[in-house]
Amino acid sequence: MTPATRLAGLLTDLLGQPLPFRIKVWDGSTAGPTSAPTVVLRNRRALRRLLWQPGELGLADAYISGDLDVDGELRPALSQVRAALAGPGPVRPGLRDWPKLLAGAARLGALGPRPVPPGGRARVVGAVHSRARDRAVVSHHYDLSNEFYALLLGPAMAYSCAYWTPKSDTLQSAQEAKFDLICRKLDLHPGSRLLDVGCGWGALAVHAARAFGAQVTAVTLAKEQHAFATAAVEAAGLGERVSVLLRDYREIADGRFDAISCVEMGEHVGDQLYPAFARRLHDLLHPRGRLMVQQMSRGAVAPGGGAFIENYITPDMSMRPVGRTVALLEEAGLEVLNVEALREHYARTIDAWHDNLRERRGEFTALVGEPTVRLWQLYTAGSSLAFAERRMGVDQILAVRPSQDGVSGAPATPADWYQGPA
Repeated sequence: MTPATRLAGLLTDLLGQPLPFRIKVWDGSTAGPTSAPTVVLRNRRALRRLLWQPGELGLADAYISGDLDVDGELRPALSQVRAALAGPGPVRPGLRDWPKLLAGAARLGALGPRPVPPGGRARVVGAVHSRARDRAVVSHHYDLSNEFYALLLGPAMAYSCAYWTPKSDTLQSAQEAKFDLICRKLDLHPGSRLLDVGCGWGALAVHAARAFGAQVTAVTLAKEQHAFATAAVEAAGLGERVSVLLRDYREIADGRFDAISCVEMGEHVGDQLYPAFARRLHDLLHPRGRLMVQQMSRGAVAPGGGAFIENYITPDMSMRPVGRTVALLEEAGLEVLNVEALREHYARTIDAWHDNLRERRGEFTALVGEPTVRLWQLYTAGSSLAFAERRMGVDQILAVRPSQDGVSGAPATPADWYQGPA
């Protein structure tokens, strides 16, 4: 019996179904359906990682370290593996499974001490969503390297869902279409005061000032983003219209605004703090001022990003069904005018980022190293699947702070939002 055949038998027993993917192990032997994606265990350490850390995190550790790989495209292989883990068998071995698993691993020569996790895991301490911890979480992910994100995101430098229209056939044009749509929904015009909470690398702030004449206060917690956005504002000649602040949203005290944008930052606020966050946004708006929240959503039973996301990407994320976010905004005194789902737009956006990683792999590797590139390949492929398979969503929620007499100032219909650039 070859090592691959022996391992396939162990996995079949554990999953309670025929192996839905092909495996290839360290000695070159293979097992499983020939038409399925092939998961490659390059050494016995790959199996040892899975024994010590069964499930999503063990698979991630093995892939990032290079102990485990995939022949061909990563995304279909991930889909197959996830389907297997979600099947009728247990996701993790039960007590009765371990004797057989350990005996099989011993025959394969895979027993041994726990392997050291690959680098790249977030290491944050302190109370969840304290200001110090939030800064550390943001720094872990967003301060990786401005050069890295420039390669990944392209000239738009927008790390959020784009808006794909018949006229936006590239990532750059789709991001610009998103900026335009947000600005039109917020009714920006020359002199409008816009607060951009979680401004990223300043792309929306620059666009709002340059294309719509807005006066923008842009806020971020990431030092690298702050430096990049400040330079981008100066390069665009918009220093008198855009102010970029390195500041927590709880520290904003710059009066009231005509509009507020919050693009994929609300996921980092946390469930317990979100009501206060929503009230703060309400209080920062003038009566009839508009709020645009573009935010990811998940089912009520899976509010976080999962073990891989929590350990490697952004700890402490908290998402909820879009209806619950709408309720929280309404409870804060805002009136929700419009909700637009962009889930399928996000799968396409992330696929464009994944393509950049693949097509310019050598540049990425020279910049951040092979393990980090593999981490981001896994992250983008998995995230694309999450949106494509409806396990995650993303929505633009437009709200207003009505005046005391109940007037919102909203247009009778949203037709003008979709008429093209202002």
